[in-house]
Amino acid sequence: MTLSVLAKLRQATGANGLAQWWPAEVTAARVGRLAKEAVWVMVGQVLAVAGAVVGVRVLTELLPPEAYGELALGMTAATLLNQVVFGPLSNGASRFYAVAQEEAATPAYLGALTRMTLAATGWILALALPVITLLLAAGYGRWLGLVLVALAFGLLSGYNGILDAIQNAARQRSVVAWHQGLASWGRFLVAAGLIVLLGSSSTVALVGFATALTLALVSQGWFSLRLMKASPRDFPIGKATMEGWRDQVFAYSWPFAAWGWLTWAQQASDRWALGFLRTTDEVGQYAVLYQLGYYPMMLASGMVLQLVGPVLFQRAGTGRDLDRLRASNDSIRSLAFWTGIVTLVLFGLLFLIHRPIFSLMVAEPYRGISGLLPWMVLAGGTFAAGQVLSLEYMTSVNTRSLVTPKIVTAILGVVLNLIGAALYGVVGVVVASALWSVVYVAAMLAYARRAEPRLALGRSS
Repeated sequence: MTLSVLAKLRQATGANGLAQWWPAEVTAARVGRLAKEAVWVMVGQVLAVAGAVVGVRVLTELLPPEAYGELALGMTAATLLNQVVFGPLSNGASRFYAVAQEEAATPAYLGALTRMTLAATGWILALALPVITLLLAAGYGRWLGLVLVALAFGLLSGYNGILDAIQNAARQRSVVAWHQGLASWGRFLVAAGLIVLLGSSSTVALVGFATALTLALVSQGWFSLRLMKASPRDFPIGKATMEGWRDQVFAYSWPFAAWGWLTWAQQASDRWALGFLRTTDEVGQYAVLYQLGYYPMMLASGMVLQLVGPVLFQRAGTGRDLDRLRASNDSIRSLAFWTGIVTLVLFGLLFLIHRPIFSLMVAEPYRGISGLLPWMVLAGGTFAAGQVLSLEYMTSVNTRSLVTPKIVTAILGVVLNLIGAALYGVVGVVVASALWSVVYVAAMLAYARRAEPRLALGRSS
């Protein structure tokens, strides 16, 4: 009964109505699968958010603001690896899995990804040696332990991210949900245990994070082997075939790396600006705001993108069909609009309840900045809307067009963070983040509208 009603609605509304959300025949199997996937995506994100929130409460009780600030600074090294190396590879892995499945070339695609990951690891380790040498020569030897552990954590996080992207693209939602929960809860629980045993320090906490990710990676590896065994192997994997997939993934991924270092600078400059221009105590205060305001908004939007991303990529196909791209873009813009609406509602609500939230979720030394929470949520939600809009370029395999707006907005973000930190400390950085996120979403929307007539030509140009 319900399915027949939906089918009639789809027929009545045509290509510009429900058809954009129901691109093929409405069947019980399709609806059931999407509903099951949605539940698993929600479970994974809820587990991740809950683990992060509980972790903030636990670690703020165990670490003073100064040590918590050092931990936040150490985590920026892992963020650098994700933005410049493993994040771009994960995007490429996610985008081309459906294409590899269509062409019955999954083994070659996975082989190319494995080689690219190993090569990236080699380059990272080679570049880490002179960085460590400079650190020691400059007299910052006390940071050596934190830097080494941050490097290990960054590598482990990158490997987990790539495997997560493949599993999500394969629509193995339960597997992704399990590992999201394991990584989030495991990091803080193991870190808390090690702090109790070994003492309160940022390095010990980060060792706990890395240990938990190692356990998650072992589990990821087992599930990934199962996925590879299930892939068809009707023909031998030639070197030329694997190189072809490597070239496709690289051509799609390199623009992410091109702006990734500046994106990292923008994202890390808030903490480093406070660290250099203020104190690590203020870095710790800001890190709590970020984890309770900005981070949950990113996780919530990630839950939606994790669900609809593979569907949109399948709908867009290779990115050459303009009609398929327009259908995808209609859905993307609707999603960005509702992301903005939800953000504004939460922004208003948190003005009323920010004090109870901080009383419940953080230790006493961190509660004086609760009034800034609504503004961090506004910054995170607005940025999330911009990230949704950037999907238009990913579905069209035209990621090169994102290089200019990403780089320009990232430079602006760094400048705003430096000015905000120098003038007003934590308050200045929060306001800078909110202003920058508005500029970012406006830039994504402007470029999407300007480039729309050329989207289908992006790959062939």
